[in-house]
Amino acid sequence: MTIASPFDSSSDLHHEKPLVESDGSGQIRRMKRLLAVVLTTSLWVLSGLAVDSPVAKPTLTTISWLAGAWASDQHGRQTTEQWMVPAGGTMLGMSRTIAQGRTVEYEFLLLRVEANGEISYVAKPSGPAEAVFKLIHASATTVVFENPQHDFPQRISYTLHDG
Repeated sequence: MTIASPFDSSSDLHHEKPLVESDGSGQIRRMKRLLAVVLTTSLWVLSGLAVDSPVAKPTLTTISWLAGAWASDQHGRQTTEQWMVPAGGTMLGMSRTIAQGRTVEYEFLLLRVEANGEISYVAKPSGPAEAVFKLIHASATTVVFENPQHDFPQRISYTLHDG
């Protein structure tokens, strides 16, 4: 989360006259110092709230739009994927890739809610070993899972398009 600074160049403040007339006793300097302390304290409190406040973790309901059939046709390979609706803390899926009229790959897929509330994507492909990817982004139209230690792929994403 980014907290905008009140001193950002896009939000210039202009005053025609000073807020407090100087009486020679340093009152303007004290007012400026007080304003700086108030602004600094406000930013510190806001930044602490941003870090400490619980951010709602995405749930399987957030990404339930994945349920149903998905298809991709790239480079002479047709991939179809089918996802079940969320139930029991999981979504189950399966995938098949066909090239030149033959099934060349398949995998069983699992989205599961971990003990800490995070969602994992578990891929059990027909050849390589099982791989687990952590959810890093979820919205009403996009979901992204990532595993930087995995050789390939390291990122799996789904995007819902209209029509």
